Amino acid sequence: MPPPAVRRYFRHGMLPQIRVLEACARLGSFARAAEELHLSQPAASLQIKKLGETLGVTLYEQIGKRIHLTEAGERVVQTCRELFDVFGALDGHLASLRTLQAGRLRLAVSTTGMCFAPRLVGAFVDQHPGTEASVQGFNRQSLVERMAGNEDDLYLFADAPDMGDVVAQMLLPNPMVVLARDDHPLAQARRIPFERLAQEPFLLREEGSGARRILMQMFDARGLVPRVRMELGTNEAIKEAILSGLGIALMSRYTFGLDPESSRFICLDVEGFPLENHWYLAYPVGKQVSPLARAFLDFARQQARPLVSQSTIGPWAIEHG
Repeated sequence: MPPPAVRRYFRHGMLPQIRVLEACARLGSFARAAEELHLSQPAASLQIKKLGETLGVTLYEQIGKRIHLTEAGERVVQTCRELFDVFGALDGHLASLRTLQAGRLRLAVSTTGMCFAPRLVGAFVDQHPGTEASVQGFNRQSLVERMAGNEDDLYLFADAPDMGDVVAQMLLPNPMVVLARDDHPLAQARRIPFERLAQEPFLLREEGSGARRILMQMFDARGLVPRVRMELGTNEAIKEAILSGLGIALMSRYTFGLDPESSRFICLDVEGFPLENHWYLAYPVGKQVSPLARAFLDFARQQARPLVSQSTIGPWAIEHG
């Protein structure tokens, strides 16, 4: 809220009034200003009279047919011209946003999606060089909270967002697999029953992560409880724990990105796996999606699969042991 001293400047009709004053100062008469602004001369005079009353000062003197500004009038005209410049700059900026020449794109991403989302956004920025982009990674719960707070333009989920009033666009397959070190005792087994898998020590992400949620749902559906060896806060920590022989984990194949160490990992051949999930770009219903964000949605739908498939993402080369 503006401070009380300046609230008078926000009264209805203030902008038309200063427009008339500027025209009078520039052209030197009410008649010429009224003609330029397509007003009657009495209407132009009334506008300036009301402006002076609002500001509590005398804005002009009329000597003969010529208008002469007072010191207060000169200061008001100078300020209104500065305002016109500000509005002109604003309109130019908005015009660039309308034509996608510039703007800001804020993308909140599932932590796993950070292995390809920057590449996707980078390709978009190459086509729209005036774009300022921000890509930040969060666990699923944080994504849900940020979307509820409307903190970003778009949200990339590792599977379908399970909340109401959301517009979601399916983007890419996101298969979930059970990962282990290549010398794990089950490495050579085929069609491992889930009940057998449940006997293995599991490495879990923190509360609020998508992979943890999916795993717990699978155990609950079977009336089982996972043997949790360790809870870790990042996918990198999970991978290191797997390589250390501490257990197995449910993870997205996209977790690895371009990881050169992916040859040390295998996907266990578990019944029902891989789980067929998908990546989704989402935003809350009612959100006024900016033209830039809308353009990114269209770009991602067309280009995400080719961009990802062109790279040599390690996990696609992982086979069952």
